[in-house]
Amino acid sequence: MTEQQRLELEAAAFRRLVAHLDSRKDVQNIDLMNLSGFCRNCLSKWYKTAADEKQIDISLDDAREVVYGMPYSEWKSLYQKEASAEQQAALAKEHKHD
Repeated sequence: MTEQQRLELEAAAFRRLVAHLDSRKDVQNIDLMNLSGFCRNCLSKWYKTAADEKQIDISLDDAREVVYGMPYSEWKSLYQKEASAEQQAALAKEHKHD
């Protein structure tokens, strides 16, 4: 496999992950964090970091829009629900070791 082919496969996998997350707006970020240790915000920050490393000018808001498919504030108002006490406790327990 060439380097270009590897990059294209990784890009395709990233796009598919973003599309899958977009199709599952019912899955909250706190659920993702509790189950996998990362969420949509993490992906946005990783995207921004990768851009910074390549000296590509992109804001965190723009990176979030790539991942969320819309401005983050709009996504939050449309889809984000209040985290339950159980979700918050699970997150606190998981990050206790950080």
